Amino acid sequence: LPAATTAVYKQWIPNTNFETASNWDKGRVPCASDVVHFEKDKVVSVFVRSPHALTDMYLPLNGELVLAAGAGFTAFDGSWDPGCDSGGTVRFTDAEHHAWFDPTLWQDVLPSGEPKPSGPIFSVDEERVPCRYDDVVFQPETSFRVNIDSSQPVIHLRSISVMGQEMSTPASWAGYLGGPSAPLQFHGNGTLQVTGTGCPDKSGCACGNVLDGPRICAALLRASGRQCPEPACQSPLQPLGHCCAVCGATISLDFTPDFDLQNYQDRLVQELLSQPKYAGVQMAISKVHKAQTFLGILSRSSTPQIQIVLIDDRAGVQAGTAAEQLAADIMENVAQHGEALGISSGKMEVATGSTASGQVGSHPVSRITVGTVMGLLFSLLFLGGILFLYRKGKLRLPALYLPRPWDRMEELVSPAPSSDKGFDNPMFNVEPPGADLGEETPKDLQVFYLNPLYDASETET
Repeated sequence: LPAATTAVYKQWIPNTNFETASNWDKGRVPCASDVVHFEKDKVVSVFVRSPHALTDMYLPLNGELVLAAGAGFTAFDGSWDPGCDSGGTVRFTDAEHHAWFDPTLWQDVLPSGEPKPSGPIFSVDEERVPCRYDDVVFQPETSFRVNIDSSQPVIHLRSISVMGQEMSTPASWAGYLGGPSAPLQFHGNGTLQVTGTGCPDKSGCACGNVLDGPRICAALLRASGRQCPEPACQSPLQPLGHCCAVCGATISLDFTPDFDLQNYQDRLVQELLSQPKYAGVQMAISKVHKAQTFLGILSRSSTPQIQIVLIDDRAGVQAGTAAEQLAADIMENVAQHGEALGISSGKMEVATGSTASGQVGSHPVSRITVGTVMGLLFSLLFLGGILFLYRKGKLRLPALYLPRPWDRMEELVSPAPSSDKGFDNPMFNVEPPGADLGEETPKDLQVFYLNPLYDASETET
């Protein structure tokens, strides 16, 4: 039940149906007097829903026509067709360019398949395409062809529904891939894998599309003119997983094992977003992995956080101001009820059009930076205290003498004095016995010693 309530269904929008006017170069469905032309080298799967009369049709070398009940083709007998002009060649357009990681080709739907009503909740760009625990839906009675080129080794999904058939186990999906239609519908170097499992963590799960973020942004910018819109604020924010910078506010929440993402989202919508003053504000909330930094250098490790992105529909100097106010209310709510909600801390960053710098509000500061600054302050205070006591005479510092190299050289080369012609007397400084004990020397004590310069044999001769 928890997995079912938080399941996200994403439906593929394009199709390769015969009756879809945009699939033909003339912008209309072929009529009886037309010649239908499929490129012979283009692989295609085409679903045909109704019967058609045609003058002629050229088929591809590798492809399929999937006929619904009662659908088919008949040769045109030359009778008058009120809905058809003089006729001509109508070509099927190329479907090779439809990419899996194009956010504009997906839409959120309800489990019934109906489009999800628009509301105050939106998704960052990386989460607009199917995430690893999402359910993918290809509309029933619809053919398609999608390029699944990917930078991921495997694209994980919870389930895939094709032609009304839902495959939610690895075995069922493997069986479908072995059939004739899968190679015509999916192409590219990617590999789709169905797991059948939803997000196991009540605090939410990261989408898992970080490696394909550049593909997502490239496809999005290609559809919007190859550049991001110019934001109204001078220093816009860059949320994780979003392609373009935004005006508004972002909040990063550190959480505990008691945090419930779905419950917290519902709480914010009911208590804050539903207020009339926030009618034009939209919110995206999800778990992301934020890269850690050490002294400004990115490390390979990352920490999970809950990211909240707030944008509004205001323009000019008012751009982002409603989102800023909502962010302040969320931070106040965290301060009051964060512990009960499983939130340990939160950081807010804002960018509006009402400030010259573009940045207002609180800014996150890393613990490493705080520790470094505090360490420098304490070091300066300690050194200042020592200097103050030394100047007051209450502290004496030991004098240190460091010999200089040139002083040592002068000592080595200085000659001995020329007047020194003496010699060492080995008996010099000999103390009489008992002197080291502090006793007085007896008067009749005689001390004898040998004179090394005296030779007794010389005196006898």
